[in-house]
Amino acid sequence: MKFRPCIDLHSGKVKQIVGETLDANPGRVVENFVSEHDSAYYASMFKRDALTGGHVIMLGGGNEEAALNALREYPGGLQIGGGITADNAAKYLEAGASQVIVTSYIFRDGELNMDNLKRIVSEVGKDKLVIDLSCKQKDGSWYVVTNQWRTFSSFQVNEANLRELESYCSEFLVHAVDVEGKRTGILESLVKQLADWVTIPTTYAGGARSLEDLELFRRLTGGKLDITIGSALDIFGGNLSYDEVVAYCR
Repeated sequence: MKFRPCIDLHSGKVKQIVGETLDANPGRVVENFVSEHDSAYYASMFKRDALTGGHVIMLGGGNEEAALNALREYPGGLQIGGGITADNAAKYLEAGASQVIVTSYIFRDGELNMDNLKRIVSEVGKDKLVIDLSCKQKDGSWYVVTNQWRTFSSFQVNEANLRELESYCSEFLVHAVDVEGKRTGILESLVKQLADWVTIPTTYAGGARSLEDLELFRRLTGGKLDITIGSALDIFGGNLSYDEVVAYCR
C-alpha cells in the first residue's frame, strides 16, 4: 500500500473541494481549502519525500500553467488529469508527467467510447495511461459518473469490465464520489470489491480522514490498493498529519 499524494487545481489555485459541487458557476463550488502556496510548492514537497505516482488534477479551465509548473518541479513524479485527450496528452508527458489520466474523453454520452480509448492508447501507449473511474452506487452496483460527477453512465464497475479495461491502461484511479472531499470515512464495500477485482496498480480516493481509516483500508484490501488523501491532511487545512501518513505508508 502506497500513499499517493494529490494536487487539485481549480481556477489556477491549489484547492480541496467537494467534488460533487463542481459546476460551471464557480460560486457554487464548496471549497474545503484554498492554499496560499502554489502547485510547485507541493510538487517540491512530494519530491523531497520521494512520493511517486501522485496526481495533478485540473478541475476545469485556467489551470494549465499551474499544472505545468508542478510537472516541471517534479518531472517523472506526478500523473496529470483533467481535460486530457489524444490530441494534448503528449504535451503533458513531454512536460514531465509520468502518465496521463483520462475520464471524460473515454466516457461520452453515458457510454464507454472505445474509439477514443484506442486512439489515446495508440498515441501514448498503455504504460502511460491511467483510467479514472469516478463512480457512484445505484441499485446495489457501482457505475462510472460523468459530466462533473452528475450523470450516471451505463458503465458498471465490476470484475469483468475492469478486466477488459486493464488491457488498455497501466493503472486505475478510483474516486468514490459519494464521500469525495467529505472526510466521512472510506467506502468499505467499494474498496473490498476493488481489491478482489483488480490485477493492476489501483489508487482509491475518497473519505479517508485518520490513521485508523488507513489501518482499516490496509486490512480490507490486504495492502493491494494504494490510497490518496486530500482534505483531511494538515497541508490542506485538515487535522491529519501529512508526515504521519507518509511514515505510516512507507
